Amino acid sequence: MVGERVNGMDLPERLLKDAEKRMEPYDVEGFVLGQGNENAEVVIVGEAPGENEAVKEEPFIGRAGDELDKQLAYVGLQREDIYITSTVRSRPYKWVKTNKKNTNGKRKANRKPNKKEILAHAPILDYQLEQISPSLVIALGGVAYERLTGRTEKMSEVLGKVIETPIMKLENEEYQPSHHDYSIFPLYHPAAVFYNPKIKEDIYASLDNLKAYLTKHNLVTKT
Repeated sequence: MVGERVNGMDLPERLLKDAEKRMEPYDVEGFVLGQGNENAEVVIVGEAPGENEAVKEEPFIGRAGDELDKQLAYVGLQREDIYITSTVRSRPYKWVKTNKKNTNGKRKANRKPNKKEILAHAPILDYQLEQISPSLVIALGGVAYERLTGRTEKMSEVLGKVIETPIMKLENEEYQPSHHDYSIFPLYHPAAVFYNPKIKEDIYASLDNLKAYLTKHNLVTKT
């Protein structure tokens, strides 16, 4: 199988080409496959890259990245311990009005990925999870949680709970449950606290649960 080394992981070229073709109709930019320990026991799945991530081809940098690093340190993890990826690997954007000079009155703003964009990159996430075979998958936000589980509960209902469930994988253009269960741990997206500071207490209660789970199962990194 022909492969290409992208952001630290060998990825079959067919997956890259198929994703690129499927994404052509949509306003997206950049490509961030993921980053971290390919033998990790813990994988984090986010939503999609933002502007800085798309430019530098690194996941979770800037304010959200700093917040994620703070939360990882709180539970006793570092980026070197885990693998970080996302539901969609290109930045979805929309044009919005702006008063800034030299912009012709508009700029690109982040937006939530649509279902077709999520499907376009689904085989890549499936491949990554199969290759790494993590003991725990942390879903950051509702988009990642729904993509992994196929469920649509509010994040506040599942926050900080370990959910043993098959994950959804794309087969013949339809999502099908995996043959074995994964341990999924839903957390708010790190940027959520910037828009709603009131959830900070809930965030750290969920991180306490995560820390206890990691300690109990000794989930730091494979040797």
